[in-house]
Amino acid sequence: MTRLRHGSAARGSSLAGSLGLHRVADPAERMAGVLPQAAWRLDPNPRLASDEVRIRVDRLNLDAASYRQLHDANGGDGDTIREAVAEIIASRGKMHNPVTGSGGMLTGVVAEAGPDSPLNLKPGDRVATLVSLTLTPLEIYDKLSRWDGLSEQVPCDGHAILFGRSIAAVLPDDLPVPLALSVMDVCGAPALTRRVVRAADNSKKRAAPEDGGPVVAILGAAGKSGSLAAAAAREAGAARIIGVVPTEAEANLLRAAALVDEIVIADARQPVPLAEVITARGGPADVTVVCVDAPGCEGGAILSTRQGGTVIFFSMATSFSAAALGAEGVAADVEMLIGNGYAPGHADYALELIRANPAVRQLFDARLGGGGRGGRPADGRPPPVPRPTSEVRETDE
Repeated sequence: MTRLRHGSAARGSSLAGSLGLHRVADPAERMAGVLPQAAWRLDPNPRLASDEVRIRVDRLNLDAASYRQLHDANGGDGDTIREAVAEIIASRGKMHNPVTGSGGMLTGVVAEAGPDSPLNLKPGDRVATLVSLTLTPLEIYDKLSRWDGLSEQVPCDGHAILFGRSIAAVLPDDLPVPLALSVMDVCGAPALTRRVVRAADNSKKRAAPEDGGPVVAILGAAGKSGSLAAAAAREAGAARIIGVVPTEAEANLLRAAALVDEIVIADARQPVPLAEVITARGGPADVTVVCVDAPGCEGGAILSTRQGGTVIFFSMATSFSAAALGAEGVAADVEMLIGNGYAPGHADYALELIRANPAVRQLFDARLGGGGRGGRPADGRPPPVPRPTSEVRETDE
């Protein structure tokens, strides 16, 4: 079992201290009580408060929306992307993309834990942080010199600070680090999907037992969060899973994994065609899960969901104002949830799915270019993840 460490306010510390408000670098923001995630810059000073933990960082995992923006803005040039990421970290004291507002997560080894830390971590523990890099004080020592800029996983040397209210998981011994990091990066998706699909299944059985379980549509079903969400939906009682992907190449990955009942190749940014094809393949969905890292997928997800159904937005590219106003504009009575990346037991559950489902493991390994099986280059970097030719990709959120 993965040891998950999270805490509330530590003994002898205030709520503000446990949230890291003292790490907000700008005095005006600090006086105003701005939280670290919303602050422009954080102070990554390695000296610890009594409830903090310092991690010696060896790998960052940039979230898909952020990496895509950086890739496109810099013309896909790895050196320029590397310089842009290094500049963000140096200027903000954290990895917080100012365009997308998102960051990612990291792995490393615990270097020091304050005496009042509630996380129960000890020096030498190898951990993955399960809180966003947008609120994690971070300093890099090596200018990301070992990273080619061509994948979301970034080998590096530096340190990061965890607060009393942070969350971290001790990495499992039975999985390669790149694979474990990729799974933990999206572990909130399957946990919340399972919860929502179970509730939909129970509701349908009470209302009309003869109808069977819920129909689930997953936009970006061949991606990391999408494939785990599909496996979780099946386990939770989904009677039919419709997987939406942008290209034939993605469809082939999904066919090989056999995670869904129907595969739809469609542009998730085109609401009416998407809704029509999902309806033709067994929808509208009782639950729609959005795992696409491109903006503009809100309308299609809403129209693909039945009245009274639920849409889960896991993509950081989602415009929540567009979702709310769009649902209102088409008279859609759907519940819309923000996948916030945390649910009790989420890390253990995602890792269990990887261990128990060879198809999901195979899909992750394919996206890691063999790195999930331990086939990494000598420098430890996973090869660049192949990209579909379409502009719409599955998210790694």
